[in-house]
Amino acid sequence: MPTATRWLVKSDPDDYGFSDLERDERTRWDGVSNALALRHLRAMRTGDDCLIYETGKVKAVVGVARVAAAAVAADGAPRVELAAVRRLGQPITLATIKADPAFADFALVRQGRLSVMPVESPLWSRLLRLGGG
Repeated sequence: MPTATRWLVKSDPDDYGFSDLERDERTRWDGVSNALALRHLRAMRTGDDCLIYETGKVKAVVGVARVAAAAVAADGAPRVELAAVRRLGQPITLATIKADPAFADFALVRQGRLSVMPVESPLWSRLLRLGGG
């Protein structure tokens, strides 16, 4: 199991996008069904940082959030509360990520349907640079 403190989570902007998180400031993030994504969600801790990737027509990393609370529901399902930190200066498209050889082994590229994934420090730094800081 990864010991990451940085993550990427996917969101469908038609259901709940980063602009909704900015408006609400904080929201519960759950509804994960993939076994590996569930393991990653269970590994998230309060204070961990997350990149928000919007699926659908957007297909880009658009913002940064922080895990404001991590818990397990009564039914045993993991859930976290995410708090908006900031929108990136520019979205980082999936095409840009796929075109960069540094991301060849990144789960976003290798496991396209995975909704929660760890982001190693070098990739985190590279993504923030691509997103304008």
